[in-house]
Amino acid sequence: MFWSKKPSAHRYLCALSFAESSFFPIPPDVMLIPISLARQDKIWFLALITTISSVLGGILGYLIGYFIFDSVEPWLKESVYWNSYENSKIWFSKWGMWAILLAGFSPIPYKIFTIAAGMTGINLFGFILFSVIGRGARFFLIAFLIYFGGENIKNMIEKYINRIGWSIIFIIFMIFLYFWKFS
Repeated sequence: MFWSKKPSAHRYLCALSFAESSFFPIPPDVMLIPISLARQDKIWFLALITTISSVLGGILGYLIGYFIFDSVEPWLKESVYWNSYENSKIWFSKWGMWAILLAGFSPIPYKIFTIAAGMTGINLFGFILFSVIGRGARFFLIAFLIYFGGENIKNMIEKYINRIGWSIIFIIFMIFLYFWKFS
């Protein structure tokens, strides 16, 4: 909240969004929400720069996985993210690029999927495209809710963001399953 009132708050938001997508544990939502509440006149710009910064950070995560995964692997094995990383590899083998879309939107640690995408050699263009869609959907949904809900929506978002994310993933998964089974 302190940084959200500063004129340079968007720079902090960019830095956090970039870092979170490749190595930092705090999601950008924790800054996007208060900054958006403080600067509703710039809410769509804030969602855009959060998306762009997050995808650029995701590209760094991809490059880490592609070029230096062997150096990162020992740290990853010791971290709380190892199980998520193992699951991300399974998701890539089952769903390919759709895993990036879901990870980009959901409360799943996106950084793990960016590193795993590089390590497994997922197509970089597809990775970027699905990251833009997934991350953009997440951050623009937050901006949309704040823009139309204002201060009243803040508490609801902070309390239920994970449930909202998982519910939307479930709905997307069911739609995907329906079309996969009946096409």
